[in-house]
Amino acid sequence: MTTTPMRRSLGVLDNVVIAASSTAATTSIGIGLGLTAGVVGLHLPIIMALAVIPVACIAGAYAHLNRVEPNAGNTYVWVGRSLNPWLGFLCGWVMAVSMVLFLAYTTTVTGSSILALAGQAGLRSIGGVELTAESTLQSTLVGLLLLVAAVITAIVGVDLAAKVQSVLLIFEYVVLLGFCGYGLFVGDQPFSMDWVDPFDIPSGAAFAQGMVLAVFCYWGFDSAYSMTEECHDSRTSGRAGAYTLILMLGLFLLASFAFQRVLPLDEMADHGAEGLVYFGNALATSPLTLLPMIALTFSAVASLQSGVLPTVRGMFAMSRDRTLGPVWARVHPRYGTPAAGTLVLGALAMVVCVVALAIPKVPDLINATVNAIGIIVALYYAATALAAAVRFRGLLRVGVRAAVVPVILPMLGAILLLGLAGALSWDYWSGVDHYEVAADNGWFVLSVPLAMVLSGIAVAAWAKWVRRSPYFLRPARETLVTEDIEEPALPEPIPSLSGATE
Repeated sequence: MTTTPMRRSLGVLDNVVIAASSTAATTSIGIGLGLTAGVVGLHLPIIMALAVIPVACIAGAYAHLNRVEPNAGNTYVWVGRSLNPWLGFLCGWVMAVSMVLFLAYTTTVTGSSILALAGQAGLRSIGGVELTAESTLQSTLVGLLLLVAAVITAIVGVDLAAKVQSVLLIFEYVVLLGFCGYGLFVGDQPFSMDWVDPFDIPSGAAFAQGMVLAVFCYWGFDSAYSMTEECHDSRTSGRAGAYTLILMLGLFLLASFAFQRVLPLDEMADHGAEGLVYFGNALATSPLTLLPMIALTFSAVASLQSGVLPTVRGMFAMSRDRTLGPVWARVHPRYGTPAAGTLVLGALAMVVCVVALAIPKVPDLINATVNAIGIIVALYYAATALAAAVRFRGLLRVGVRAAVVPVILPMLGAILLLGLAGALSWDYWSGVDHYEVAADNGWFVLSVPLAMVLSGIAVAAWAKWVRRSPYFLRPARETLVTEDIEEPALPEPIPSLSGATE
């Protein structure tokens, strides 16, 4: 392994493919819509539309920060320099740990999808053992094989990963558009204006949880900014992030209306973990019913692969600052990728998969993971937005128009996300009746984000006082104005990568 710079080969389309795969619209639709409907009722369209508002504000923050300081570490670097290095490190840490949890949960979801597909094809037992898609053990064992394949593909290179994911995405979206478009017109559930009335959502707690779940569905668009140092210039990442967000909004709105036109609320809520498959069965007969199942499997496989890519690159940035060990900064001499870190990340995800076997049913695992990660995502998105507002606050002297996207909207997005995360956390805490370790227990859900933060503080302390990382000593960046934003974004060569730590 060497520490030579990673190669630049990604264009806008490649980056959109990776970000879209990381967002995993098909998986979010296939699983997330049913879970969200169980919380907000028949208000999926409006909750998905409202959730994009704070996310779009965050996207503006990412784009502007990325233009003035392109860096694979993105949030970790920007928050550390604009707000506080301890907070910046915690953002980078919880992002990495969240993705490890996501990879573990997606591994199980992928295995579950494959087992369900095998069952539909007539393969219901092997060696006398009955195959069931709801078994966490069986789903994990099958999913681990695909996780290994995803890690190997990520090591070989992002250009190969983008090509593989392009094929998967095309199939997914053709199936998704076909079934949702058809369901929108043939569904027998009457359209109601209540579907787009946010004031008709059952309660404030339901609104907060629904928004956090919806924000989780959009999670992944920021993967585009983790690939900046393998793009031709930083504006490639900015455009890819924006295009991905627009694409996701369109798909989520189409699917929300289509699901509610075809399925009654109780059926959506009761079949949340297999929502897309159940939706397909309501619209078609075999063999066409296999298509949504195959699309869901492809989406899970693609999100496994795309989840590895940005996470390892974020940890690459942390390693070259000596906040993490040198293994994360080693670049393969042939493939030009952080191969050693990719292997370590895959191994960590496998360990979490084994630990997650304590939750016996896949739907319970999905519910616990999505809610816990949703809170963390809202918090580190909010921190990124605050970093942008602080970094570009000098634009307020130029005028309101110049400050809207880089300062005012990020502040709005941060306030919204912090409020939602706080309200949901309080609702979970106040709903705890006993300290039972169960997936649906509020204490259990809150303990996951708390463990992430506490472990991050410990690792940060080690990096500061034992590794003596320069990250904790670097001065904050100066306030930026319009001229700074318009400067060329990505010099040649990339200084930060050239100085990677051995």
